[in-house]
Amino acid sequence: MKDLRQILLAEDNPKDVELTLLALKESKLANEVVVVHDGSQALDYLLCAGEFQGRPAEDPAVILLDLKMPKVDGLEVLRQVRATQSLKQIPIVMLTSSRQESDLVKSYELGVNAYVVKPVGFQEFIQAVKQLGVFWALVNEPSPRR
Repeated sequence: MKDLRQILLAEDNPKDVELTLLALKESKLANEVVVVHDGSQALDYLLCAGEFQGRPAEDPAVILLDLKMPKVDGLEVLRQVRATQSLKQIPIVMLTSSRQESDLVKSYELGVNAYVVKPVGFQEFIQAVKQLGVFWALVNEPSPRR
């Protein structure tokens, strides 16, 4: 049986945070969801720095990463995670409203595992996040731990 690692949600829009948490709850995942509101907080969490200094250094099961965030955007978070030896195996899903081809291309060039455009409709959004949560937290076989 897999142990339940956390899901890291990096999202600055309070409504999208609320909807994402609702969808993950509806999918009956028992994984704790850690919410950070900008890219700087996401990096601090992953590196056990700043307000997250002293947290157990366990990698999340998946990072759900918004593209357009304050302080440090999602692409820079992705770039830094993939450049950090101890973090580069963590699955990252870009969960964004951006349909710009350049964002999609750059995300894959930097090593994102999946790029999901947030559906506009409530039910479609809930269903998409449920599927993401179940796949990355339960179905996907993670890389062996460091």
